[in-house]
Amino acid sequence: MPKAPVQKKCRVHKEVSKVSTKAGVKGAKPASKATAQGLVFNTDLGQHILKNPLIINSMVEKAALKSTDVVLEVGPGTGNMTAKLLEQAKRVIACEVDARMVAELHKRFLNTPYHSKLDIRIGDVLKADLPTFDICVANLPYQISSPFVFKLLLHRPIFKCAILMFQQEFAQRLVARPGDKLYCRLTVNTQLLAKVDHIMKVGKNNFRPPPKVESSVVRIEPKNPVPKINFSEWDGLLRIAFVRKNKTLASAFKQTSVIQTLEKNYKTWCSVHEKKIPEDFDIKTKVEDILVDGEFDKKRARQMDQDDFLALLHAFNKEGIHFV
Repeated sequence: MPKAPVQKKCRVHKEVSKVSTKAGVKGAKPASKATAQGLVFNTDLGQHILKNPLIINSMVEKAALKSTDVVLEVGPGTGNMTAKLLEQAKRVIACEVDARMVAELHKRFLNTPYHSKLDIRIGDVLKADLPTFDICVANLPYQISSPFVFKLLLHRPIFKCAILMFQQEFAQRLVARPGDKLYCRLTVNTQLLAKVDHIMKVGKNNFRPPPKVESSVVRIEPKNPVPKINFSEWDGLLRIAFVRKNKTLASAFKQTSVIQTLEKNYKTWCSVHEKKIPEDFDIKTKVEDILVDGEFDKKRARQMDQDDFLALLHAFNKEGIHFV
């Protein structure tokens, strides 16, 4: 397997994924139509290169980079965004899965003042440990949007902000408000951990090749400190509430599978805390009582805000009922 050339001063790390030969990436499409640079972009990997310099400049501007910042870029492609980031940042860590794109990056920045500031990491960013960085700027492959957002938000140490390109509908879900059509579990989870703002819409023709969907750029700023809750348990609660987001919580919590899981969790909690389970204990009745006493029974997930869900989680935990 041929390796991308490694030049002096430019560090290249091979991480997690092994890159195959011939097309450069396992599953890459055959080179039938060449681009202006002699490359065929693999849309199966989400390779839609942002070509409009005005959009690139705007994204970099919104990042408010300082000369001391280390920037994480995911999916740099041929380096259009990378070039602008290198002009302003102390260092750019570029994560790229395609060996062909790695070669393009080397070629583009070889014999330039920015070559020593570029640190390329080859591999799947979802499987690799993220490095320490200050700001993330990326035109993401859209198929990794959701897992990457949460990998980013759970990363420590906390970074300053991220300027990210997403499919427009995904971006709208991130910034939705209670009652909005696209308000969902993704919305509540993200907004628990970060402040999210929509920056701009980006049309299909700003990419090469054009994607089938419209795009949007958002700014994500992690909350610091983050709420002191078990995130896995929080997500467990939301999974139940949003299975039928237009139904009442009383309806959502009546599902047999939900009741069985909560009963199992309750018995485990009692065992760990050496508490005796009352002989007349009935988990279904207990759940109904918690919902009614807190006036949650008639509420619908699509209309509840973050404080509502935090109060609901507290009400269940107070009675020893957990979601993990």
